Amino acid sequence: MHHDVLQLDINGTPQAWITPQEAALHYATDAVAWFDGDGPLATLRGGWNVATGRQSLIEVHPIIALRGAAKINLFDITPAFASDKLMRRDRFTCAYCGELFRDRGLTVDHIVPQSRGGRDGWMECVASCSACNFRKADRTPEEAGMPLLYLPYVPSRFEAFLLGGRRIRADVHEWLAARLPKGSRLS
Repeated sequence: MHHDVLQLDINGTPQAWITPQEAALHYATDAVAWFDGDGPLATLRGGWNVATGRQSLIEVHPIIALRGAAKINLFDITPAFASDKLMRRDRFTCAYCGELFRDRGLTVDHIVPQSRGGRDGWMECVASCSACNFRKADRTPEEAGMPLLYLPYVPSRFEAFLLGGRRIRADVHEWLAARLPKGSRLS
């Protein structure tokens, strides 16, 4: 199973998902300050040293932190909004009836309808089943008499990495989950 490496800054703030090959470049240039995870994710093999007769090896761990300061403070950046991430944020639960759904049967509902200026965004949208979305129609929840069962929120940096929909190794998932804010729906 292919897994990506979670790249962090020196302080442990998630920066990006990178391939094991990209991580190997950071190891080779001595840019990795520290690593974490339950053992190596991959062992990459290089060329043979003529003098020693040994092959070069780089063990890539599932979580690596790079030396130096991050170029930007990612806590200042709102995670990108996407409908699949919204469904995971809302735990595949309709915000109006509270019923749990799997991939199908849920839609993105704009709390303020798009026809009335509603926009895509973490604070403007919730997961809604098709029946509730149809019933609410072109009205606000108050106008439709359909109060929200939970409030929308902007995911934290750590939540955003879990919402990304990647296949995440259990140890990396646990590492990210241990840093979720109190009260996170993902914990």
